[in-house]
Amino acid sequence: MTTIGIIGAGHIGSQIARKAVELGYEVVISNSRGPETLTDFVAELGPRAKAATAAEAAAAGDFAVVTVPLKSIRDVPVQPLEGKIVIDTNNYYWERDGRFPELDSGQETTSGLLQKHLPTSKVAKGFNHIMAREITTDGTPAGTEGRRALATASDYPEAAELVTRFYDEFGFDTVNVGPLSESWRVERDRPAYVVRQTAAELTESLDRAPRTI
Repeated sequence: MTTIGIIGAGHIGSQIARKAVELGYEVVISNSRGPETLTDFVAELGPRAKAATAAEAAAAGDFAVVTVPLKSIRDVPVQPLEGKIVIDTNNYYWERDGRFPELDSGQETTSGLLQKHLPTSKVAKGFNHIMAREITTDGTPAGTEGRRALATASDYPEAAELVTRFYDEFGFDTVNVGPLSESWRVERDRPAYVVRQTAAELTESLDRAPRTI
């Protein structure tokens, strides 16, 4: 049985957890306030879910999902995620996170910053350009006409491949943007952001995305 460590139990993390449990995954989920604050949520999810600290969730997962505000990525545990694939859902909201000059200038990407923080992990972008509630409602079987597509990016092919499989299980096609340095194409305020698109439409949106906003 595959276990997913989910670091962050907000809108996106909780929806990924719900769908993952439905699909038969084991989930160990954490938040910044402590596992005791997740008692009701894990009870709702059932026996496949467990609340833990961030370090415990990171250690328990065969792979992990990091879904915390950008300002908090330095709190993500490093050593327990060594060698693991980490799906990063982040977007840069300077109103919430404060200014990051390297993002404002287009020199970095949000997932690139997480990869630098986790140098021994394999980071892949995922689930960042879909409304949280749609993670559990918009998926359809493979081959469905008009099936929604989501993007990923990674410096590691095996990480992008895992996201592609995970998306398919959730009911989405995948468009691979390439390395993390290209993941800005699917970040906030670009044409692909929180818009329901097929793979062809998403590819076109990624191609016309501006580097800086």
